[in-house]
Amino acid sequence: MAFFKPDEELKLAFVTSKKIGNAVQRNKARRRLRAFVLSYENNIKTGKYIFVAKEKINENDFDKLKKDFNFAFKRLEIFK
Repeated sequence: MAFFKPDEELKLAFVTSKKIGNAVQRNKARRRLRAFVLSYENNIKTGKYIFVAKEKINENDFDKLKKDFNFAFKRLEIFK
């Protein structure tokens, strides 16, 4: 899940709840989110972003997550 609010500078926040699992699983989920978002860093508009990890993030493979990120970013209309 992703939220976007236009702003003059780029700010990112990554949120995981205890529904994801223990601390190791939550940290893994945040690392995966951060890696995907930073790969798009030069292609997205500046603003405030909040990315919320869902329960299935650690179970999905790279291609599925990339497809989900592309869909979310297009839906939010945040590509430059």
